[in-house]
Amino acid sequence: MRFKLIACEILYRELCHLVSASPHRIDLEFLPKGLHDLGSRSMLERLQAAVDKVESADYRAILLGYALCGNGLSGLQAPLSVPLVIPRAHDCITLFLGSRDRYQEYFENHPGVYFHTTGWMERGNSGELPQLALSGQSTVGWRLEDLIARYGEEDAQYLFSQIGDLTRNYRQITFIRTGIGPEDALEGQSRQEAQERNWSFESIPGSLTLLERLLQGSWCDTDFAVVPPGHRLVGTHNGLIFTFEKGTNL
Repeated sequence: MRFKLIACEILYRELCHLVSASPHRIDLEFLPKGLHDLGSRSMLERLQAAVDKVESADYRAILLGYALCGNGLSGLQAPLSVPLVIPRAHDCITLFLGSRDRYQEYFENHPGVYFHTTGWMERGNSGELPQLALSGQSTVGWRLEDLIARYGEEDAQYLFSQIGDLTRNYRQITFIRTGIGPEDALEGQSRQEAQERNWSFESIPGSLTLLERLLQGSWCDTDFAVVPPGHRLVGTHNGLIFTFEKGTNL
């Protein structure tokens, strides 16, 4: 089978690894992490444009390496000829941990945690789009010296004070290891950042099971939403996270 995969660049290393081992032909397209910082409406517009330009007749399905992502996927419409498939997840941490249950259990037992992965650390402060959105979590990783180097002393001091307001509820960094990429070096940087902030630090194993099943075409209804052609995703407030409804072209 042939699939189109549209994904956030945060998952770049993990998805490239899985695609290389897939029995299916999968054509990849990565969108910048900074979409999250533009707000849900602008994020949806960029994702819809990416879906709309796919030559959908060439594929069995369009796979999405995303989660609900602050409601940024709610309203995304499938083409008239192929379905969209997305994991049932609130955010990408579920994709790195392998299941909603594991994410929920960790979150409940470790309040005030900010998660790091290789992708977040490599791509969190760079890319096509401006990454410094004061309403976005990507600002947590910025240090004052980084801001001064990029924005100058006066602007950096103001931005750093705003970032401090956003990080006041965090008190731990948890690094998720997936076994892919330069994890030892990046985990060391993550540990150092936690020390500088006087936060706790933990390193835990991740799981690529959910992403692997996405690429294999093993889409049980419990863990994946399969949006029929011409329908659109709708975010919900229940455990399934996504449902779908008829799109504007039906």
